[in-house]
Amino acid sequence: MKVMIRRAEGVLSAYVPKKDLEEPIVELERETIWGGWAKLANGWVLEMPEMAENTPLPITVDARKRVAAEED
Repeated sequence: MKVMIRRAEGVLSAYVPKKDLEEPIVELERETIWGGWAKLANGWVLEMPEMAENTPLPITVDARKRVAAEED
């Protein structure tokens, strides 16, 4: 799914246009957002694509939402 990642006032957030959903990112698998999972405040876990650490924000990427069984 298409997800826009941005940083506002030092907080990373994800916006999903198809769902008209914007949530702060509350937990990351890695120090950088790229290449691991990102957990949103609503509980969704998104698999983020591999990108350079210094990729400028905001950016729209293809991310995959994890199914609940995969989160363990």
